[in-house]
Amino acid sequence: MRADPAGVLTGVHYLDGDFACGEGAMAAGCRFVAGYPITPSTEVVERIARRFPRMGGTFVQMEDELASMAAVVGASWTGTKSMTVTSGPGFSLMMENIGLAVMMETPCVVVNVQRGGPSTGLPTMVGQADMMQARWGSHGDYELIALCPQSPQEAFDLTIDAFNLSEQYRVPVLVMMDECVGHMTEKVIVRPAEDIEVVPRRLTAAPRGEFQPYRVDGRPVPEFARAGDGYRFHTTGLTHDERGYPVMNAECQEKCVRRLVDKIRGSAEQIVRFEEEGTEGADIVVVCYGITARVARLAVHLARERGVKAGVLRLVVVWPFPEQRIRELARHIRAFVVPEINYGQIVLEVERCAAGQAAVVPVPHGGGGVHDPSAICQSILRAAQ
Repeated sequence: MRADPAGVLTGVHYLDGDFACGEGAMAAGCRFVAGYPITPSTEVVERIARRFPRMGGTFVQMEDELASMAAVVGASWTGTKSMTVTSGPGFSLMMENIGLAVMMETPCVVVNVQRGGPSTGLPTMVGQADMMQARWGSHGDYELIALCPQSPQEAFDLTIDAFNLSEQYRVPVLVMMDECVGHMTEKVIVRPAEDIEVVPRRLTAAPRGEFQPYRVDGRPVPEFARAGDGYRFHTTGLTHDERGYPVMNAECQEKCVRRLVDKIRGSAEQIVRFEEEGTEGADIVVVCYGITARVARLAVHLARERGVKAGVLRLVVVWPFPEQRIRELARHIRAFVVPEINYGQIVLEVERCAAGQAAVVPVPHGGGGVHDPSAICQSILRAAQ
C-alpha cells in the first residue's frame, strides 16, 4: 500500500529532526496524536498540529502524559494510526499504558526525544539515558521495538518504519531520538507518496459472530477488528484467552505472554537493523547509536590515522538487540568500544553478548553535550594496545 498524498510534503526541505519526525508520521498515515508539551520534543506536535487540519487528522493536547498514552491506545482501537511524543519525565509517566498497549496488542508509536536526566534534569540538552527504560520500563515480561535515528533524514524515514512495524507486529514501537538529532537542521528529502510504502491495519474478514480478537491460527499476530464495526469482543490488560476474556491461571499466562514475547523474538532477524563500516578485519569495533554515532565515526577516523584497525557498528534498531552480530564479531576482534550519553546502558548488552570473547570498553558521558571525539579515540587506542 502507498502513502496518502495528503500527508506527504514531497520535495527537498531543510528541517530539524523534530519537524522531520512529524512529517514522517503524517506520511505513514498517522491521523491521531495526543501529547503534552515537553522540551525537546514539542516541535514534533507543533508541526503536526499545523498540518493535521488539511488532512483530517486530530491532535489533542492532553492534561498529562498518562492521559496522552491512554488516548493513543483508545484511538488505535478505532483503526486510526496513532502516536504520542514526549521526553524523559513524560516517558516515565507513559510506562503503565505502554504495558497496557503491549498486552492488548495495540499498534502505536511513541517518540522519545531524549534529554539529560534523571528527573527534570537538563530539559534543553542531550542525553541517551532512556535506552534501558525503553526496553524494561514497564513491568512484566514483554518485547517491543525501538529505533534510533542519527539525522533529520532518518527521523523522517524511521518514523515511517516505526508505524509499519507497529502494524506488522501489533506492538508499540519507540522512536528513541535525542535532543541533538531533534534540534539539528539538515536537508531532508521527502519522496513522492507513490514511493512510500505503508503497512495498513490487517482487519479481520471473520464473520462477526465468530471473531476472537486474540486467535492466531498458526500466525504470530492476530487479526484486528475496529471498535464500532459491529464486532462484539473483549480486550483487557489482564491475562486473557483468545476471546480476550481474563483467565487467572498459570497455563493461560504462559500461553498469552509467551506469544507476546515470541512474536518479536521469533522475528528478530527480520526486525534487527544495523550499519557497519570497516568491521571486516578490524581489531576494534565501536558500537554506537543516535547522535553519538556521528561523533564516533570521526573518532574512528582519528584512530585509523594512528594505525589502528577500527570499525563502526551503528545500531539503527536497538530493541530487539543485534545479539547474533555482536557474538559473531566478538570471535574475531580484540575489543568493543561503546560510547553513549549515559553512564553505561547499551554497553551492558554488548558485554553480555560478547561473553568474554572480546573486551568491552565503555565510554560514558553524563549528558548535556556530545562526546569529544578525542575521548572516544583515546579509548580505541587503549583498547588496541
